[in-house]
Amino acid sequence: MLKEGSMLPLMEEFYTIQGEGFYKGTAAYFVRIGGCDVGCHWCDVKESWNADLHPPTRTDIIVDNALKYSDVIVVTGGEPLIWDLTLLTDGLRAKGAKTHIETSGAYPLSGDWDWICLSPKKVKLPKPEVYKKANELKCIVYNRSDFKFAEKQAAQVSDDCILYLQPEWSKREQMIPYIVDYVMDNPKWKVSLQTHKYLNIP
Repeated sequence: MLKEGSMLPLMEEFYTIQGEGFYKGTAAYFVRIGGCDVGCHWCDVKESWNADLHPPTRTDIIVDNALKYSDVIVVTGGEPLIWDLTLLTDGLRAKGAKTHIETSGAYPLSGDWDWICLSPKKVKLPKPEVYKKANELKCIVYNRSDFKFAEKQAAQVSDDCILYLQPEWSKREQMIPYIVDYVMDNPKWKVSLQTHKYLNIP
């Protein structure tokens, strides 16, 4: 059932304001799927990593719950593309919802998406097809070497993909000045901040 995507290990779901990237400030319903083996040491949702800790939930129930609150549905994780998301997006789109995903791109793309936020990680790079379909590229800046990594990632996305640099939350005070200078010197990039944390919301 999990492999087919008719059930997914649901960690949490909640209605809030998108805090990051192109849609920041937009009301959206978040569906957080358990399971991730990318293993970023600075991950702020490490409790999502073990999918066995999160109850397998019928995809049609996830769809019905989401649509009670919003027609903008953001699927995140963990790493949601570990699972086949075709049935989830089919169910959402059939009822008029806009489907967004936040992914490292480390697994093959499944599902039908209106917006793909690709946030690559060094330990497990994105699949080629995810680069090409990404609407926004969000590179996390933990230290100054991450600018070189970000440029390598930007070279692989499409020309109309929006490029963001976002400070890792625990390093924001140290890295924001470097990000500001970098974006001013390289204006193809934009700054993304985790505004939901400044707003003290999920």
